Amino acid sequence: MNSYIEKVLNEFKVKDASQPEFLQALEEVLTSVEVIFDRHPEYEKMAILERLCEPERIITFKVPWMDDEGQVHVNRGYRVQYSSVLGPYKGGIRLHPSVTMGMLKFLGFEQIFKNALTTLPIGGGKGGSDFDPKGKSDTEVMRFCQSFMTELYRHIGPDVDVPAGDMGTGAREIGYFYGQYRRIKGVSERGVLTGKGLSYGGSLARKQATGYGLVYFVLEMMKKHGMTPEGKRTIVSGSGNVAIYAAEKAMQNDLKVIAMSDSKGYIVDENLCLDTVKTIKEINRGSLCDYPALAGHGTYHEGSVYDAELNAEVVLPCATQNEINKERAERIIRNGCVLVAEGANMPSDNEAIHVYREKDILFAPGKAANAGGVATSALEMSQNSMRLSWTFEEVDEKLKGIMKAIHAQCEDAMNQYDLDSRNYVAAANIAGMQKVIDAMIVQGDY
Repeated sequence: MNSYIEKVLNEFKVKDASQPEFLQALEEVLTSVEVIFDRHPEYEKMAILERLCEPERIITFKVPWMDDEGQVHVNRGYRVQYSSVLGPYKGGIRLHPSVTMGMLKFLGFEQIFKNALTTLPIGGGKGGSDFDPKGKSDTEVMRFCQSFMTELYRHIGPDVDVPAGDMGTGAREIGYFYGQYRRIKGVSERGVLTGKGLSYGGSLARKQATGYGLVYFVLEMMKKHGMTPEGKRTIVSGSGNVAIYAAEKAMQNDLKVIAMSDSKGYIVDENLCLDTVKTIKEINRGSLCDYPALAGHGTYHEGSVYDAELNAEVVLPCATQNEINKERAERIIRNGCVLVAEGANMPSDNEAIHVYREKDILFAPGKAANAGGVATSALEMSQNSMRLSWTFEEVDEKLKGIMKAIHAQCEDAMNQYDLDSRNYVAAANIAGMQKVIDAMIVQGDY
């Protein structure tokens, strides 16, 4: 390992020993970009990595809210503003009981390079709370969101920090956040949040963007490596926006989706009906255990879809971090997998990624493959700034162009640094990081 990278990794392992997700992301990124620091030893004297790996600021605050019975609860709120050298901080608000400082640092760190790859002028950040919207009434969620924004509004703005949705934060939550921001500020700054409703500045195709973009990237990979999508059996884990619209775009391009999952279990169906999944998840807010009865075919099983013996050539993990470990990676490969592309953030742990590389599996890391969501959020910001709205087809075409450009940047990095043509992990990290480093240097950011 490059001595400078090893030194920085060891320093952060001591400083942030209680933040395993952040350290995992740090190790995955830094160990794949050694060629940059071998070629530029002067970066050590400039403390490039120390500055890059440390957030510009972290904001923590309490979020008191009242439930429908009059009981007051207090959650923790966070905003990690990681890097603004390329533009305003950009990243979602995650609402889930598992949210911690370390998790948001991992997500914000990854977001820097993902956003850089989009070619759009946005920096990296992330926020959230350990609040769980599941099982809460609309009024309880509204009170929480209003309390959260009562503190967060001081730290965000269209040219400062532009939050968006994430796990647990959908159109309902964004609406409540924006309403409170507008009331407090007394202005209509539509560009302060993305993922908004269409009636108040949202963008068409935003809901579909991450899933659609994932498949557009997969199609570029297949084209480069002489593969065709027709009939490829596909597993899509998850059943939220990313998974549903990845499955939809996959089916539109003749990939055969045979399985999807949620937090409790998974369905297997050779004739999977995506409309039924949408009804269960988007309308009923229910569990996939209802799928066989509603669809009239297919089976439901408890547990992880990656513990099942399912024959599939393409795997699209779109649920949450660390879904796939070494054992699961080996299982999906035994069952015929030749391509893995991440719709979620870090769904494969570092041991799983090592297995992909060892077995010569085509693997697209999330920072490249799932960048379509944040890219379309940036397109929403553009529409807000220009006071106009593009059609679904216009946004989708721009999204397709962005995903092709991300793939092209990966190819350029492969060529520039003589990387293996399947090493998308290193290529994406190198392309994103070099762009950020260049901006840091020319701005005298030290």
